[in-house]
Amino acid sequence: MKKIGVLFGKERSFPMAFVERVNSKGVPGIVAEPVRIDKTMQGEFCGYDVIIDRISQDVPFYRTFLKNAAVTGTAVINNPFWWSADDKYFNNCLMTKVGVPVPKTVILPSRELPDDTSDDSFSNLAYPMDWESIFKYVGFPAYMKPFAGGGWKNVYKLNHMDEFFEKHAETGQLVMLLQEEIVFEEYYRCYCIGGKHVRIMSYEPRNPHHLRYVADFAPSREKLQQMEEIVLRINAYLGYDFNTVELALRDGIPYAIDFCNPAPDAERTSVGEENFEWVVETAANYAIEKALENQRDRDNLLWGEYIKRSAAHQPLI
Repeated sequence: MKKIGVLFGKERSFPMAFVERVNSKGVPGIVAEPVRIDKTMQGEFCGYDVIIDRISQDVPFYRTFLKNAAVTGTAVINNPFWWSADDKYFNNCLMTKVGVPVPKTVILPSRELPDDTSDDSFSNLAYPMDWESIFKYVGFPAYMKPFAGGGWKNVYKLNHMDEFFEKHAETGQLVMLLQEEIVFEEYYRCYCIGGKHVRIMSYEPRNPHHLRYVADFAPSREKLQQMEEIVLRINAYLGYDFNTVELALRDGIPYAIDFCNPAPDAERTSVGEENFEWVVETAANYAIEKALENQRDRDNLLWGEYIKRSAAHQPLI
């Protein structure tokens, strides 16, 4: 018997629907359930051939548990090693090298010194920084947000330099991005599962959270194909099995705004019934596929093109 587990926190609608959907398919030798952890011995198989991870970004214990699971043959969705190494600034840097349009972005040192550091720890950092060049490059209005993500927390829209310094003073030890504003005509949030299944959803980030999927953009077939190719390219290079990509269209050009969401919102009440049905069905089919092909004596993780090409000393494109 091969077991598929889902590791989750407060959310309920997607994890429970996912388990029920996998089991309803009646695939011989396959069963799904919520992950149960009652012991954690190093180097021992955890009992799950596939685990869908929805919570380890918030629980370090879960993240390191999943690394051991991966070492002992579990196909973890998403790869916990890559997820631990990734951040939104690196993602933007990588996209500039693989031909995906992204907003102009810079990374900023934290306003306050990290714990256990002093001024001497930053002897390589210029003070003051070249703010004139930074602001000229990014322009205003701009957005400032944490480089490591965190949903919509600590996100600021800034209209001028004085507002930047005022708001940056509130960010404490957070490392922030300063990013060009893309004034868009259309906006889309796109699920990508298994590096091959894409669901492009109209999305309006300026609406209240519960109304963001209430949008009626109508892209042409050619624009849908272009966006799908971008979504697949992003996930191929990053190596995520389960991710969402946000695309903002300015002058008809899709800019990748936010594309490091390895535990994306999949609650029925926020994404809507049709999108919810697609993500449950697609995730269930992909998890079954991964379980059937799983071999416990090998690495069953998905690794992105960036890692694979770097290991082989090949150019990115």
